[in-house]
Amino acid sequence: MQTGHDVVAEQGRVCALAVRGVRDLQDVTAAHPELFDAAPFDPALLSSVATAIAFTAPWHTAAELRITTRTLLWVFAADWQVDYLARSADDVREVVTDCLAVADGGAPPPGRHLARLLADLRDELAAVPAFAELRPIWRDELARMLAAVAREWDWKKLPADPSTGQRLPDLDGYLDNADNLACSFVNVTHWIATGDDETLAQLSDLLAAGRGVQRVLRLVNDLATHGRDAEWGDLNALLVADPAQVHTRLAELTAASRAELAALAERCPRQADYLHRQISFTGGFYQVSDFWGVRDE
Repeated sequence: MQTGHDVVAEQGRVCALAVRGVRDLQDVTAAHPELFDAAPFDPALLSSVATAIAFTAPWHTAAELRITTRTLLWVFAADWQVDYLARSADDVREVVTDCLAVADGGAPPPGRHLARLLADLRDELAAVPAFAELRPIWRDELARMLAAVAREWDWKKLPADPSTGQRLPDLDGYLDNADNLACSFVNVTHWIATGDDETLAQLSDLLAAGRGVQRVLRLVNDLATHGRDAEWGDLNALLVADPAQVHTRLAELTAASRAELAALAERCPRQADYLHRQISFTGGFYQVSDFWGVRDE
């Protein structure tokens, strides 16, 4: 039976994993200064990224979590490039085209720093034996993520429908675009980089379950950060549905995900726990903070 002291010792070990992750991310940002020169890419964001990965997969070593942690940081860089730096649809298409070309094995164009970092991640993953076979799945998840962030950019820029006054989707349509959160892309990268044969044999089921978790995390994030999203001009579930509806949908999605993960745990207990921990960690984290800054009080 685990005692309170045992729990604290384990939490200390996980925090040490996060510290190792932060130091590695500092190397990444130093190697790509043009990509991470904006103020939001501060030490707190690096710490939040590394801590999130360490707490959701604490059974791994820091070396084993290296690609996953770097991929999550890349996701934040991609989000910044599209949401805050892109000035036109052509800018967004350029990001998508560059990144998909890299996923297909191409070299990043000169001066395209986001694509350059993605190429680094691709090349590191290429050293993993499973990547050769599973690369199309990794590429598909990347494409889904990029399509979702591009669609979100379009939603923000489109004029309102003159007949309804609406320019945004309803809550169902908004959640259908939850790949913009990129959890599924990070998950597939993590499983390819760290998974054993048993895990990889369950990859389709894991991705399906993870997509349900991703919808939960989309709403947890939105409920916690709606003030910042309004200030920054971001989309948020509270722009497409009232708070009561969002809370109800979150409860429904969480219950459904927990039930699906309980069934999945019979075949793949560790990875089901990984997805459970994503829900729990995110729920706790957003009670106090936000990856991009202090959360709304």
